[in-house]
Amino acid sequence: MDVIELLPRLRLLRFPVGQAYLWRDGDELTLIDAGPAGSGARITEAAEALGRIRRVVLTHFHEDHAGGAGEVAALTGAEVLAHALEAPVVRGEVPGPPPVFEDWERPLHAEAVRRLPRGGFERPARVTEVSGGDVLDFGGGARVVHVPGHTDGSVALHLPRHGVLFTGDTVAASPVDGSVMPGVFNTDRDRTVASFRRLAGLDTEVACFGHGDPVTARAGEVLRKAAGTRAASG
Repeated sequence: MDVIELLPRLRLLRFPVGQAYLWRDGDELTLIDAGPAGSGARITEAAEALGRIRRVVLTHFHEDHAGGAGEVAALTGAEVLAHALEAPVVRGEVPGPPPVFEDWERPLHAEAVRRLPRGGFERPARVTEVSGGDVLDFGGGARVVHVPGHTDGSVALHLPRHGVLFTGDTVAASPVDGSVMPGVFNTDRDRTVASFRRLAGLDTEVACFGHGDPVTARAGEVLRKAAGTRAASG
């Protein structure tokens, strides 16, 4: 796991598949997504120099984002939060709906699965359910934005006071050229694109994606340009 400082309050945690983020308010930390199974101890160790992980907010239920949540919660006592539509899947009560693949996505997904740990993952004992429009107690008030499409209960987190946006997998940066694009492996691509455009309308300086390099300056302009290009061509 690589740890990269993006801002004095913000760290990127990069895994073989996907990434998570640590946000710091004083000595209290919020973890946005938790990496794949087996990541909990490494995340907790990386956090020790910064403070205590108070909460884990999951953008969606996929194992590369939720796999380490139960481990982190068990090690730190952190509260785990997820959208009401995702929480039963995170708890292991129901299966999550599979993606609807486009043909070109299938080899990418197969490669991602190959790089993830095999088997299940430790489930959090409790998951607090949130909804779009809720404001969470970190980052000066983090607004939950419901962005369905990648999964039904995908959320983004917007910190207006700091101009920071965590998009989950609704938005991604291409590993080839860094271009900003809607995420892949969606349950409903049209809804994902609509959610991407909604996020592009927010006032954002820094945009943090579930996959690909974050945009660390004038992110709103970058997202709006990408959304406008896709709107014109689609």
